[in-house]
Amino acid sequence: MTENLTIATDEADARAAEAVERHHAQMAGALALKAESLAATARANRPDDLEEVRLDLVRWCRDELVPHALAEESTMYRAAGEMLPARLLVEAMLVEHQRIIALVDALEATTEAVTAAGLARALRELFEAHLAKENDQVLPLLVASPDVSVAELLGGLRELLGGEDAATGVRDEAEGGCGSDGHACGCHEADAAGHPELDARAVPHAIRHATIFGALDAVRPGSGLVLVAPHDPLPLLAQLEHREQGAFDVDYLERGPEAWRLLLVRRG
Repeated sequence: MTENLTIATDEADARAAEAVERHHAQMAGALALKAESLAATARANRPDDLEEVRLDLVRWCRDELVPHALAEESTMYRAAGEMLPARLLVEAMLVEHQRIIALVDALEATTEAVTAAGLARALRELFEAHLAKENDQVLPLLVASPDVSVAELLGGLRELLGGEDAATGVRDEAEGGCGSDGHACGCHEADAAGHPELDARAVPHAIRHATIFGALDAVRPGSGLVLVAPHDPLPLLAQLEHREQGAFDVDYLERGPEAWRLLLVRRG
């Protein structure tokens, strides 16, 4: 996903578009973590764990990804499809929804490790490319149109907003701000083997924190992820502590100068 400037006809629509993009980033982060977890489990040749991780990914797709896609079709895609410049794009994106659902079906049907890992990777890559089109092409068209109120179009749809109010951009629970820096942070070497890695350096700055939080929200108690950041992520850690006080143990594995690597493990 790339950073882009979206010109809205009013402030409410601008906030609604930002809320959708944040939810997209959170979903991309969650999917990235789950796909990487499946790949790591497959490489470790742990068939019992693989089944659990595969089914967890399938459940998330059925509960979050597919409902999100269907909600888009009945709202954003319907409105964008009525605009001549977007008709072919919307038709192509509807086909991509079919491909996404087909990949989820195939992932649910297989029990073979290599196949499951390949399907998860394909699903992640397709979904990230799909979200980039929505952020960079569909949303800008909608918010720039004087005939479409994006805030009204998306208002109340959890599947598209992830708990945010379309008109205000406010989440149902506190998320953000620099709270107390009370996370457990170790400076010793921790064992990162077996944990999936999320390289935040490739994520656009505007959605970086949302993407990381989406991945961390998907971490189960006793599990974790290795975060690779372009700088010491102290503001992120403060936000994380504000969102979920004392939920993660944090260990620095590498401290720059080109990359900071941290292991974050959710406490049981």
